[in-house]
Amino acid sequence: MKEQGNVVVAGRIEDAVGHILLDRPEAMNAVTVELGSQLERALREMSEAVNVIVIRGAGGNFCVGGDFHELERLRDQGREGLRPLFEHFGRACAAIAELPVPVIAAVEGYAMAGGFELMQACDLAVVRDDARIADNHVNFGQVPGGGSSQRLPRLLGRQRALGLLLSGERLTGAQAAEWGLAYRSLAPERFEQDLEAFTKRMADKDRGALATIKKLVYRGLEQSLADGIAGEQETVVEHVGGSAAHAGIAAFKRKGA
Repeated sequence: MKEQGNVVVAGRIEDAVGHILLDRPEAMNAVTVELGSQLERALREMSEAVNVIVIRGAGGNFCVGGDFHELERLRDQGREGLRPLFEHFGRACAAIAELPVPVIAAVEGYAMAGGFELMQACDLAVVRDDARIADNHVNFGQVPGGGSSQRLPRLLGRQRALGLLLSGERLTGAQAAEWGLAYRSLAPERFEQDLEAFTKRMADKDRGALATIKKLVYRGLEQSLADGIAGEQETVVEHVGGSAAHAGIAAFKRKGA
């Protein structure tokens, strides 16, 4: 249940899947200082109780980025008054890579500017075919403040990243999946059903294995290939010797028999 003053709702937990809702539908879930702060808190708290987290927006839209009314209010306080907006949202986005569980962006409707940046920060995204996705900061004479200038080139390469950032052009959800910005694009009439099935399959996996794989990928992105492979080998030796892997091997042998 949403409490008064909450703009991020850490909602239901079903089949080890936790759901976080950006709940400002009247503003298309635009980012405020409070939304960024609550989102980080919800992510960290929910990650202790589930195997997978899904973030989505209320009212049929994911998130349209920074709230212009909030920006105007903070501008009146001077340059330092603006800093909390970007710091709180930035910490929420950065927290995702630190969590021991996968975080999925479930994207429908608009994912613009900061909303697109949150989508990029999530471990993976599942999008509706007809979602409208863009980093449109430049269309309003603005620059990214939630990570697009850094995450997007790492996800797409320089050409496509700069093309999107400098033109402000939109992608559909289907195009975002084709470009590798989303793991999967789903037809509107199948979105809820297929999203639920996908997240449940992932949540059924061993929590320790999910956490370890995620950590290996993020750590490896900051290392050379050789160092990443060496780290993976050390990790797998330790993991296979543990109880969870033993149970998995036993189950595999029983299935094979």
